[in-house]
Amino acid sequence: MLKLSELNAFYGKSHVLHGVDLEVKQGEIVALLGRNGSGRSTTAKAIMGLVECHGSVLWKGKEVRGQRTFELAQLGLGYVPENRDIFPKLTVHQNLLLGQKREKTGQKPRWGFEDMYTLFPRLKEREHTEAGVLSGGEQQMLTLCRTLMGDPDLIIIDEPTEGLAPKIVELVAEYLKELRRRGVSVLLIEQKLTIAMNISDRCFVMGHGSIVFDGTPDALRANSEIRKEWLEV
Repeated sequence: MLKLSELNAFYGKSHVLHGVDLEVKQGEIVALLGRNGSGRSTTAKAIMGLVECHGSVLWKGKEVRGQRTFELAQLGLGYVPENRDIFPKLTVHQNLLLGQKREKTGQKPRWGFEDMYTLFPRLKEREHTEAGVLSGGEQQMLTLCRTLMGDPDLIIIDEPTEGLAPKIVELVAEYLKELRRRGVSVLLIEQKLTIAMNISDRCFVMGHGSIVFDGTPDALRANSEIRKEWLEV
């Protein structure tokens, strides 16, 4: 579905990504791992047209590099940034409503309000509460669900478990597995190796703006040199 080839990205004169090759197939969870500053978040932003980049970004076989973020969203690419970008003065329900994709003739979206409230019952309890007073975990749930209301075929999720309590982390993991069950692909940017390797089908490891490992979670577990050099503190 998504294929990056020789992707280079820049912040001004700073060359951040150096020829990244990466692929996410339909209905799989791919983990993009690495230390802070390795280029993981920049890769997500490059895919979504948020930074200057060169190379190829193929989406369903079509070159989409250079398209604007809202155009990519309309094509079925969802993006959950690290900063939990909610509308604080709007209620939970209103935030979800803003994410809802307009129905095409004869095509019913895969996800609705009840799906969101089933995935995260806490959001149902807070349905009419302003998003700005939610806890960090609740805001993360809301951000994930609002993106899903747009009915994407692939979601890029940047550090969804950062700062969350263990029970909320478990809920997020179940959310990601439910996406896979419904055929939605996931590119997961995550520092917690345990959750990433337990739920992902394949793993990419980044270092200094390049891919230094591509393989299954089991292969990464067996490769102590890669883990020691690029992941472990």
